[in-house]
Amino acid sequence: MNGRQRTGPWPLGTSKALGAHLGPTPRVYQSGEIDRSGHISKCGDRMLRHLLYEAGTVLMTRTRKWSRLRARGVSVAKRRGMKRATVAVARKLAVIMPTVECAHCLN
Repeated sequence: MNGRQRTGPWPLGTSKALGAHLGPTPRVYQSGEIDRSGHISKCGDRMLRHLLYEAGTVLMTRTRKWSRLRARGVSVAKRRGMKRATVAVARKLAVIMPTVECAHCLN
């Protein structure tokens, strides 16, 4: 096991896999020479996906305090738009969630 994999309440080995399992990642279509990414995949728990999106929305619109996560969202919003930036922040929250939970258990 490498340092990023963990065991515990999460069903998957890595935090990136957990982010993909919850759903806010682009659906990929690959066939021959065609390689296209589409809308977000709708796998995982619907309510948790909704709560992640809400947290991303609050972080992008209501919060004024600077954070690296918000700065990342603002840079995506400049390039791709606010809705995609909110989904990107929600996915990043899903990826860092096991680390925050693990650090909380250790304290």
